Amino acid sequence: MARKTLLACGIASSLLYVAMTVLLARRWPEYDSWSQTISELSAVDAPTRPMWVLPGALYTVLIGLFGWGVVWSAGPNRRLGTVGWLIVAYGSLGLVWPFAPMHLREVLAAGGGTVSDTTHLVLAAVTVVLMLVALGVGATAFGRGFRAYSLVSLLVLGICGALTFGEAPQVAVNGPTPWIGLWERINLLVFLVWVIALAVAVWPAAPRSTDR
Repeated sequence: MARKTLLACGIASSLLYVAMTVLLARRWPEYDSWSQTISELSAVDAPTRPMWVLPGALYTVLIGLFGWGVVWSAGPNRRLGTVGWLIVAYGSLGLVWPFAPMHLREVLAAGGGTVSDTTHLVLAAVTVVLMLVALGVGATAFGRGFRAYSLVSLLVLGICGALTFGEAPQVAVNGPTPWIGLWERINLLVFLVWVIALAVAVWPAAPRSTDR
């Protein structure tokens, strides 16, 4: 029961994050989910930043507990255990995110960026790497069906990630980013759904090892 409770935290974390991004975007009338990044919802002086802190902290706790649940479920499956530790590492970054918010676009364009913005970009890069590696290792931890699903998810992440980074330089100069919010949200949704799929895959019992 304790193991399944930890796995349920993964499902809850994904649902929470989706709710955060949708509901907070509605609380900021000028915010455009298609053309603005998710990080702008928690930017310094953004009207939604105070409302982001508590659910953001809760997400960190939930996804961290889920990572432990995956490690617990791994048994002799070393690859699944590695996925669990990668998710724990991913969740641990949530302890740092509150101290590295980005500034609003207007501030960045006026030269008001600080070390917080640089740290924010570094954290974003590390987060993406951990997500990609977790999906890659996860693709080898189960059978053919989950492998195919994980590989398709990786492909979508790669494509939308490239599109996101293509527009990203325009954020710092307050330039046009007509689709950056869409690409980023597709990436995030792919990962959040994958977390739910992983929880479902390991829910019944510890899976057999696929190590060779």
